[in-house]
Amino acid sequence: MSLAVPLVAFLDALGQFLRPSTLAEVILNGLSKAALYAMIAGGLTLIFGLMGVLNFAHGSLTMFGAYLGGLVLVLAVGQATGPLARVAYFFVAVVVVFGALAGLGGALEVGLIRPLYDRPPIYQILLTFGVTLVLDEAARIVVSFYGLQPISDWQAALGTKPGPLSASYEFAGVSVSGLALFEILVGAATVAAVWGFLTRTRYGLVVRAGSEDSEMTEALGIDVRRVFTTVFALGAGIAGVAGLLLAWDPVWGASVPLASETLLPAFVVVIIGGLGTFRGTVYAALLVGLVDASMTWWFVNAVDFSGLPQMTIFLILVLVLVVKPQGLFGVAEVGGH
Repeated sequence: MSLAVPLVAFLDALGQFLRPSTLAEVILNGLSKAALYAMIAGGLTLIFGLMGVLNFAHGSLTMFGAYLGGLVLVLAVGQATGPLARVAYFFVAVVVVFGALAGLGGALEVGLIRPLYDRPPIYQILLTFGVTLVLDEAARIVVSFYGLQPISDWQAALGTKPGPLSASYEFAGVSVSGLALFEILVGAATVAAVWGFLTRTRYGLVVRAGSEDSEMTEALGIDVRRVFTTVFALGAGIAGVAGLLLAWDPVWGASVPLASETLLPAFVVVIIGGLGTFRGTVYAALLVGLVDASMTWWFVNAVDFSGLPQMTIFLILVLVLVVKPQGLFGVAEVGGH
């Protein structure tokens, strides 16, 4: 009798989960989570996967992008004439954040990381970990000095006026938020842009060649150091744009702890996908996002233990490393410099 009640409850929850409308909502939520994970890990996979640099400052760059993008958007709200104008200002903020973080990333690579390419990885770990401590403390000092509060609800920063991202839409009985659709679109555009850069441009070919065999690439007359600076700047810029999108999302928001909250998932997604492949990062983000959304539904609607879904990300990591230690699409060696 004691086992019958949980079994009936499980079967009821399973029946509700398998409804087409519920599955569609879970898939859409999973795609929005996957878009966020792909953007968080996208910059890291360029730096960590292609260059072999263990950039522990990636989370801090994401956090800087969240605050800088938030500042641009808050200043632009007063000039927005309608809901769509606020979305348009988001893309203006994307340009500002990408340029600023790319410049910061390029300066870090030239001034600090470049001299360590020929040294063991522990030097890169210690250096980038020290950089993230400095950046986080600098942000905490500025936030405390000006009395800034964490932006846990982005609509509070943009005002209470209704907009296309705060609304919910119905499609064939499936309810989805405008913010989730927007995250999916921005994430897909970012993935397509990075993939096109790496596979359809001449400079992307140079980047991949330099990561495979830097000595041969230099023998062909290509400045590999400049290529790596460009890659690091590109990765830092993508991290900043990811932070901007996270600041827009009320689940994350802009805060100093955002640096540590994004660093670990970024490494997890890159490792699951496999080092040295951007495609693996995209597939890993899809896998983690869909599983995260599914487990969130179960542990919120059936088990009522909302903290457990976060553990599923690390369970996926453990399973992948046990079955395939090199990751889903991992290569034998990365970072040929």
